[in-house]
Amino acid sequence: MNLLTETLQKGIEGRQHSLQQKVAADPWRLSFHQQPPTGWLNDPNGIHQKEGIYHVYYQYSPLDPEGGLKYWGHKTSKDLVHFKEEEMFLYPDQKFDCHGVYSGSAFEKEGVTHFFYTGNVKHPGKHDYISSGREQNTVHMTSQDGFTIDSREVVIDSTDYPAGFTQHIRDPKIIEKNGLFYMVLGGRTIEDKGAILLYVSEDLSKWTYTGNLLENQPKLGYMWECPDFFELDGQDILLMSPQGVEQSGNEFENIYQSGSMIGKTNWEKLTFEPSGPFIELDRGFDFYAPQTFLDEKGRRILWGWMGLPDIESDYTNPTIERGWQHALTLPRELTIEEGKLKQRPLSEYKRLRKDGIETQLDLSEQYQSMPETSTTYEMLVKMNSPKEPITMQLSQDIVLTFDGQGFALTLGKSGFGRKTRKIDLTALDQIQVFVDTSSIEIFLNDGEYVLTSRMYPKEKTTAIQFKGNTRIQVEKWDLKEA
Repeated sequence: MNLLTETLQKGIEGRQHSLQQKVAADPWRLSFHQQPPTGWLNDPNGIHQKEGIYHVYYQYSPLDPEGGLKYWGHKTSKDLVHFKEEEMFLYPDQKFDCHGVYSGSAFEKEGVTHFFYTGNVKHPGKHDYISSGREQNTVHMTSQDGFTIDSREVVIDSTDYPAGFTQHIRDPKIIEKNGLFYMVLGGRTIEDKGAILLYVSEDLSKWTYTGNLLENQPKLGYMWECPDFFELDGQDILLMSPQGVEQSGNEFENIYQSGSMIGKTNWEKLTFEPSGPFIELDRGFDFYAPQTFLDEKGRRILWGWMGLPDIESDYTNPTIERGWQHALTLPRELTIEEGKLKQRPLSEYKRLRKDGIETQLDLSEQYQSMPETSTTYEMLVKMNSPKEPITMQLSQDIVLTFDGQGFALTLGKSGFGRKTRKIDLTALDQIQVFVDTSSIEIFLNDGEYVLTSRMYPKEKTTAIQFKGNTRIQVEKWDLKEA
């Protein structure tokens, strides 16, 4: 342990205990989602499974609920439902990362976990920190057990990036192909266009720039963050979080987006060739910086940050005053079906179910009710007539509406500025909803679309209400605390 690490540790220990008491008293703390013990959480990092243990690291500012100096927090689980908070994994305690250990990923090889992350350094003076004043170093770190760091080195210094880019290059992710290792990095060109930089290596230490993985996407903004690149069901998938995409109808309504492209990689030219457009992964208010991993069962699992940067002019999170902010989404299994990327909640979360209710309702223009017996529950609604309108009201003032042409999520005062998100949709046969104290995740048509939002109800409701022109089957379970 170096002197800076010791100083950072003591500074946190001296203030965190009293903050923990404040945070623990908040009734908006989540029951079965992963959240910071105190302070701020954002991007999931370094997710992997080793010897049966799932490791989830995350961007963490333990003392500042509005962000600040970034560390890596660490949680472990044997079942992806119940998690243990571990000691802080990564500190900004080196000259190449002293202003924040930014996002990164994990790659397993021959029993060793190789982590790659961005070390952030900001120089004093008059800078815009886009074209000047910033170092974003790509750092390689190894660990035998996921709890202790064995080595750390800069493998791509901030001065070694190719010409034509701003100083915003970050968020490495690794893929192995044909005996070589490839790294993707998100970037921003000096012409303010997003880019995915591709590097190749034979040993995970010496990296050579090969060019841009994806070209000719003029409408996808000025910066591409958090790239993720993997194979799934015989297709290549590229995930990224672009900034600067203009809203188009009901698409791209958030300030920043996260989405996917399906395609094929030309491994001779080292370019990704999409077979379709960039499609948002989540159409709600609070989703960003997703990261995937392959677990020991062979499932491709995605986690996202249940939050979004730079939202303050539109909506807020009142937990800031209570000493914490943000959480991770539920983990989701990815599949490709009929050319579409689907996301489903993991079957493991069924073990939280209790006190189930099942009923059938013939809806009309008059509301019909079923009890809302908990602030944490799962509900599955199946429609007999997928093209008929339906409206649902739940959790103080959340309204879900399908009118035969589109689906809408609308929040009232509990949204703290969040109002409406819409999806163009002509048929709806299933809605699966997870409500957790101060969040809602909605899966439509068995994972075809997902909407995630934070919400902060101050009034307890006792009923979920339905109306429409169809017959529905409803299954509902209260959910135990994880």
